[in-house]
Amino acid sequence: MNLKLKTIANLINKEDIVLDTCCDHAYLAIYLKKNNLCQNVYASDISKNALNNALANIQKNKVNIKTFLSDGFKNINEPTINTVIIAGVGTNTILDIINNTPKNIQKFIISSNNNYYDLRKKMFKKGFYIQKELIIKENNKYYPIMLFTKNKTKETKNTLKFGKSNNKEYYNYLLNKELLILNKIPKNHLIQKLKHQKNIKYLKKI
Repeated sequence: MNLKLKTIANLINKEDIVLDTCCDHAYLAIYLKKNNLCQNVYASDISKNALNNALANIQKNKVNIKTFLSDGFKNINEPTINTVIIAGVGTNTILDIINNTPKNIQKFIISSNNNYYDLRKKMFKKGFYIQKELIIKENNKYYPIMLFTKNKTKETKNTLKFGKSNNKEYYNYLLNKELLILNKIPKNHLIQKLKHQKNIKYLKKI
């Protein structure tokens, strides 16, 4: 199992009843089940081929995991589920899924491929707050893995924009990215320059 899936698994608690959406080969669900890391786990995917692969792996590993062929929560009626994992897809897909979140969901663990600011803002509007954010690096790309719950925590525009990680290497990467953007902005675009100067000031403080 890769680093991303192991990092997600470390955010699961014993009492969690988990739905692994976009489960692909169900490696994560199988790992959780075999190691008794949660109370129960389900797996779902929108792709029939992906779900067939998941079922084959589940049978091969001799574990009992109920699966669903479903677009997000649409074909899932399991009111005991309280924790949802969404990983390996982009923010637009994730937002489509969370727009139909059942009331029983108390916790999300999300690893998006892009648009992290939009994701954090939308989760905040839906009443889910960042409890923890871990950064992993795979194939020279950084991936924030975000734990959201309904427990209120302080959020600002900067925490929504840049997250709540304590990974200095990641923030140095973001800082250098902002500096490159700033250097490319024409001198007469003052408002745009000011926006990135504020971002740089914040990132330097972290």
